[in-house]
Amino acid sequence: MYQRTPSLPPKEMLPTMYDLPSENPEEPGLPDEFHLFQPELLRLTFRPSNYPAEQVFIASDLNLYYDPYHPQWYKRPDWFAALGVSRLYQGEELRLSYVIWQEEIVPFIAIELLSPGTEAEDLGRTVRGINQPPTKWEVYERILGIPYYLVFDRYSNQLQAFTLKSGKYQPLRLEKQQLWLEEVQLGLGLWAGNCQGIERLWLRWYGRDGNWMLTPTEQETQRAEQEAQRAERERQRVLELEALLARYQEQFGQLN
Repeated sequence: MYQRTPSLPPKEMLPTMYDLPSENPEEPGLPDEFHLFQPELLRLTFRPSNYPAEQVFIASDLNLYYDPYHPQWYKRPDWFAALGVSRLYQGEELRLSYVIWQEEIVPFIAIELLSPGTEAEDLGRTVRGINQPPTKWEVYERILGIPYYLVFDRYSNQLQAFTLKSGKYQPLRLEKQQLWLEEVQLGLGLWAGNCQGIERLWLRWYGRDGNWMLTPTEQETQRAEQEAQRAERERQRVLELEALLARYQEQFGQLN
């Protein structure tokens, strides 16, 4: 039965992607813009100095298969990183998924970006149903034992961090919404800046010196600015030498 007269004006009743079902009953919807931009910023700034780039695998919204006895079960972290594993599958191909029993290396960190449809599961507030796969929290904590799990709520700009202690996730106290991870010699915090033309707080990695890790584009801009400054310093030096030479010539002319 169709509702011919909307109870609210169309703009007020317009649903979001989280309110509408998908053609695929198991697919809640494609990632929104934030779920595209934020993982990319994390990827571009995650550069552990103690691991070569070819031994760091980073993924977002990629199926993570965790149980060889139930190969159809998977979770799809918004962002995760594995250390000591080839950047390319068997050193040759881009991955279509991350299969634990093939890789044999558990992700070092997983990050979930809260959305209205996943908040309860991301924070471990859902209960596993009968004959249902384990929850995301159970997989990250109990089955895989991912050392660090972080959850970011972009609506409240709140970052929550958990680490494994005796097989259970325990909350970590954050100073100024920042977390230092000595294992990768990087920290993660909230950066106020412009990403993809959007000014807001973003999750971003920073180095031991406290400075935010630069993206390749920012690195190129920085190099260009440094080169421009070097050229300007050289120009000023030449002008000073020319002025000094002119004074000497003037003084020499007066003596003659």
